[in-house]
Amino acid sequence: MNILRVLFNYRGFILGNVKREFQIKYQNSLLGAAWNVINPLAMIIVYTVIFSQIMRAKLPGVDNSFAYSIYLCSGILTWGLFSEIVGRAQNVFLENANLLKKINFPRICLPATVLCNALLNFSIIFGLFLLFLIVTGLFPGLKFFALIPVLFVLVLFALGLGITVGILNVFFRDIGQLFGIILQFWFWFTPIVYPLDILPPQIQTLLAINPMVGVIHACQTILVYSQWPDWSSLLPALVLGVLLVMFGMRLFRNHAGEIVDEI
Repeated sequence: MNILRVLFNYRGFILGNVKREFQIKYQNSLLGAAWNVINPLAMIIVYTVIFSQIMRAKLPGVDNSFAYSIYLCSGILTWGLFSEIVGRAQNVFLENANLLKKINFPRICLPATVLCNALLNFSIIFGLFLLFLIVTGLFPGLKFFALIPVLFVLVLFALGLGITVGILNVFFRDIGQLFGIILQFWFWFTPIVYPLDILPPQIQTLLAINPMVGVIHACQTILVYSQWPDWSSLLPALVLGVLLVMFGMRLFRNHAGEIVDEI
């Protein structure tokens, strides 16, 4: 509760950072925030062109022509939120070294800024995806709101992992480099481009240890099949998220004073 009180008291500082980062990111850019849409859209188009003919027949129970594109969008956009939170959080203290040395403020405001920026970027691209679902008549109806707890679990897991890796990266710089590679492999070991059902049972069992499988599959179940997700599949990410947040915050409390010295 103390952390929530601190974040509330410094909400102006956090929102100011979000606005500043957003403006700097698109400064001198003709297309501005449109790049938030162009980058994931380009990835979706590439994967659709390469895999659509192969995967279209692999999506059981779906007969509309947009099925695989929606499958890709639901997976890639959700993964994009996760990877942005974790990827930015792992370097957040290093990237803001000058700010940390010049201004006295609660350090926890920096991960909060990362989270707000990621949610803002996600809202822009996901809002357009939602508009596409409505226009094409493929909006999943009431089941769409099941995304709220699913995304909450994703954010909790990503934030806990990001804070933990971010603090460790201050003291052991190789961790940041290594985790960037792990994140790339993690993408392909998550059923985003391909359905889990097409894999051999042994591989499916192996991928079951990946906590993001349940989260991504839940989003795909809601948006592609218009069905309620299997809530139990979210438990690994939820439990890990809670543990990582607790561990990350303990690391933060124990080493907050040392972070400035190390950077």
